[in-house]
Amino acid sequence: MDKDTERQLTGWLKQAANAGRRWQRIATLLGFTNGLLIIAQAWLMASLLHGLIIENQPLSDFTQTLILLFLLFPARSLCLYGKEVAGFEAGARVRQQLRSALLDKLGRLGPAYIHQQPSGAWSAMLLEQVEKLQEFYAKYLPQMMLVGLIPAAILVVVYPINWAAGLIFTVTAPLTILFMVVVGMGAADANKRNFLALARLSGHFLDRLKGLRTVRQFDREAAEVARMDMASDQFRRRTMEVLRMAFLSSAVLEFFASISIAVVAVYFGFSYLGELNFGHYGAGVTLLTGLLVLILAPEFFQPFRDLGAYYHAKAQALGAAESLIRFLETPELATTENGTLNASEGITLQASKLVVTTAEGKPLTAPMDFEVADGELLTVGGVTGSGKTSLMQALMGFLPYQGSLTVNGQEIASLPRGAWLAHLTWLGQNPVLLHGTIAENLRLAAPEASDEQLWQALENAHAAEFVQRLSGKLDYLVGDRAGGLSVGQAQRLALARALLKPSGLLLLDEPSASLDKESEQLVNAALAQVRQGCTTVLISHRPEQLAQGDRQLTLGGLHG
Repeated sequence: MDKDTERQLTGWLKQAANAGRRWQRIATLLGFTNGLLIIAQAWLMASLLHGLIIENQPLSDFTQTLILLFLLFPARSLCLYGKEVAGFEAGARVRQQLRSALLDKLGRLGPAYIHQQPSGAWSAMLLEQVEKLQEFYAKYLPQMMLVGLIPAAILVVVYPINWAAGLIFTVTAPLTILFMVVVGMGAADANKRNFLALARLSGHFLDRLKGLRTVRQFDREAAEVARMDMASDQFRRRTMEVLRMAFLSSAVLEFFASISIAVVAVYFGFSYLGELNFGHYGAGVTLLTGLLVLILAPEFFQPFRDLGAYYHAKAQALGAAESLIRFLETPELATTENGTLNASEGITLQASKLVVTTAEGKPLTAPMDFEVADGELLTVGGVTGSGKTSLMQALMGFLPYQGSLTVNGQEIASLPRGAWLAHLTWLGQNPVLLHGTIAENLRLAAPEASDEQLWQALENAHAAEFVQRLSGKLDYLVGDRAGGLSVGQAQRLALARALLKPSGLLLLDEPSASLDKESEQLVNAALAQVRQGCTTVLISHRPEQLAQGDRQLTLGGLHG
């Protein structure tokens, strides 16, 4: 990863830290307080040993010192506990805000964009990648501050009593940081590759899990298991690469810290032997000085060790941030927060030289012209891939377009998406039912609907009979992806949900394409009632349904 990219990603990560900034400051303050208590503890211990050994004072003279020493242990424990809690809260606040931003972005991009990647890839991004940012905000950023604060406080204590020991600390500390950065330069790239491998593995696994019936039907279990093994092995190798970087970074820090502490110990040893006579401002090297510096020496390098232990958190965060930023900067359909739609006199649609496009401007349909008056039925046909579903997405405001597409004389692109969606109802050929009760699925359309209204919607959708047969209650649990229901039952539940949301525009994307004859007749009968006085756009491949339209539109394929 080049320096400019790393600098950009680090800047974005620090900007995102604003959500948990207060908790990070609390964590830093408690960590620094613990550092000051360590210095006080070292001073008390060195004074105690100097008095007992050199000055031959009785232990009773140090009662107050011993009490303070024993009080410092629980005080330090409380500081460390508070630091961990505050750090966790800082990371949690950032992750919560970031997940909210990602979900909002997904909502603005719409289903057309979401379907471009497997569900497992989105799950990995929202769960795993965001979760990998926790230690960066909870531990790494507070530790970055402590690396400057605690060693500086120790140097303030050491330099006035022995400048040679202070100089050793000052010289070796930058070397420790330098080698840690050198080792960590490749860690971000390793984590980026690890996240890509995880996204591929998650997407592959979830897609094969969803299509397990199809895989078994074609007797491809062994082949898919082999592909899963290959993806798992690639993820394993990427993970081991990341761990190797983390262990190498820790080893380098331990090596330089050990060398520095050894140099300090050798200096004081030769000073006590009379071989070295400098660094003590002419006052001589006392046991108090030597013990204090030697006790503080490991504590001087401990913040660097901790930073090295957390350095992999920065590498993980950089690896995750690149794909998160790329997603958050994905071009999206421009929307407006202002504007209203007057639909009191119904819904009228008109298109002129309309071409539906991707967010990047790639055409998805050939130019088309149509007009639908209030209460009319527009049937849309055409060959597979001609853009029928893309037209439906554009009508809902999820895809951009060129040309003109108006509702009651107003461009759909100029309307706030939420306000426009409130005026339409959509029913597709593959309805999505959430894991929950029948009532919870129905109330997605009308959260305040009573049980009586839910049963009436089920009656109108010809779904009440099979609901009574299943359990007779609205709290019957629907499995994930309509598990436990037939395609026809799931479609009629989706229709009942649509009936709970009265609107002026009804969008139907082959709602009976996957149904048996009986279910199709029931659904079509219910839709015929719903369409009364409602502007309707119906996509179908069946000539008899296309012929029912007051207006008919046939889409041609793209050429060239």
